Amino acid sequence: MPMVQADRLMQIGAALLRAAGATEEEASAVAVGCVNANLAGHDSHGVIAIPAYIDRIKAGHIVPGAKWTIVQESPTTTVIDGHWGFGFHVNAKAMALTIEKAKTANVAACTVFRQSHVGRLAAYPLMAMRAGMIGIAAADSGRSPKHVAPFGGREARLGTNPISIAVPSDLEAPFYLDMATSAVAAGKIALSVARGEQIPQGWIIDAEGRHTTDPTQYRKGGALLPLGGSEGYKGSGLAAMVEVLCGLLTGLGFGVEPTGRHNDGCFMAVFNVAAFRPLKDFEKEVGEFARYLKSTPPSEGSPGVFYPGEIEHIREQQRRRDGIEIEDATWDKLKALATDYKLATDLDLK
Repeated sequence: MPMVQADRLMQIGAALLRAAGATEEEASAVAVGCVNANLAGHDSHGVIAIPAYIDRIKAGHIVPGAKWTIVQESPTTTVIDGHWGFGFHVNAKAMALTIEKAKTANVAACTVFRQSHVGRLAAYPLMAMRAGMIGIAAADSGRSPKHVAPFGGREARLGTNPISIAVPSDLEAPFYLDMATSAVAAGKIALSVARGEQIPQGWIIDAEGRHTTDPTQYRKGGALLPLGGSEGYKGSGLAAMVEVLCGLLTGLGFGVEPTGRHNDGCFMAVFNVAAFRPLKDFEKEVGEFARYLKSTPPSEGSPGVFYPGEIEHIREQQRRRDGIEIEDATWDKLKALATDYKLATDLDLK
């Protein structure tokens, strides 16, 4: 598997997306978002997704250059129609607007619908964190095919329905949560298939509802399991609440429309910390809290305690230095696209 520097991956991704019809701004947003996911160690949301996005452009499921519109709004709320634009682009605009409203109103929220995959969800709460605010985001996949079986069931009826929260602090590594409500993100199953690897017990069941470590069973009628293992009703319950916020509150509905496009519905909210207490005091105390957690003596076989977001920061430092390992199957797809678009020489992807 080749090791590729982040800057080169961004260049390749952006060039391929532009060739497929994306605007300069859209191509940059998607390429940067994907590579940032790789840097953080979330390879399931990294450049492995770019060939799929290009396939969706060709199928008309993503509309390059689409103009997102505000359907309705108040001083603290916004409803945004993405008109099938790139989720990376539309959702970032929606979060930026919500942050601006929170600067005046202290609390603001938005819903977004009819947009493509938004990528790594943490990207959006991190925008609020950098503005000195607490950001919260949740996402579902509209009425496109589902991936997760509700607790006790064997048929997929829920999305992976991630939740992310980011908090300002005085720490070097940002303090944030970014998690699927399933045992694992669907992209990690695809990654395991691409790498020819087995998966841990407890990630998926096969079409008959049996636990399996074979990732290929997922595409043969299997389903992801909800977060929580034997207590999976917790992950299942969280996923159901995300579906309410991102599917029902947005008007996307629930269930599956077999011919429907992938349609990330999002709910995002921002809280201005300064409306509750001085920002510097809050940032300092979050840092102290993180260090308090880290000072916990490690359990047997553990490398110690990491606060939320710390491992991603460590991975990012390592990968910026050493490069990002790209599985051969993904690299081959990128090379094939470069050849198709007559960019192989320019991108050195022969």
